[in-house]
Amino acid sequence: MRMSAPVSAALALALGALTACSPYSEGATTEAADPENDRAAQDDAPAPMPQPDNCLLLVWQDQESRDEQFDLAHDRADGGAISCSTGTSASQFENALGAIRTAARARDKAAILDEVGLPLLYIDAGGKRRELTAADDVDTTFAEVFDEDVLALLGDVDLDALTVVPDQGAFVELGSVWLVVDRNGGRPRIVTVNKQALGEAADAVRAQAEAGGGTEAPAKPSE
Repeated sequence: MRMSAPVSAALALALGALTACSPYSEGATTEAADPENDRAAQDDAPAPMPQPDNCLLLVWQDQESRDEQFDLAHDRADGGAISCSTGTSASQFENALGAIRTAARARDKAAILDEVGLPLLYIDAGGKRRELTAADDVDTTFAEVFDEDVLALLGDVDLDALTVVPDQGAFVELGSVWLVVDRNGGRPRIVTVNKQALGEAADAVRAQAEAGGGTEAPAKPSE
């Protein structure tokens, strides 16, 4: 006769308890456990991956391919979670920043333009703002916007340099360069180049170096 589910479960638990108590149960050993070995095994075990939050799960839903392990390990940045603040994942930022670094170091104009989003907000060293709404506008003013100071910054930028702001995107060097996405889960692109902020960042580094002594302060960005 078939037993009901509650009875079957209770019987299984009882049998399991009896087996565990028996000195002749399968796998039993007469040797005492070694606490040192247990601790060593725990130390060698890989660290557990953090669980994705709702923002990262939503981002993944809009991506055809993704690097879940990288995204989980690198979702936190200055200011909060990359996924919640920017609407995309850390791996997308890593890919974009890698391409930007390579293009900036090679002084590859075409490759840099591929990483620019429109409209591009350009703020010069004096604080004058200009919105470049067409690709031709960015092309025409490229030498001014992406001068040697900006290219030097982009040539060294990486994921650790990011600060994120909820619903606004991510920036580096006190807002010298901002990156945002145009769709959830998408690739971030450069949408702001702020030379005034870049100058302020250089001044801050110079002041810190002079206060600490020993490290030569970098030259002030050209205007």
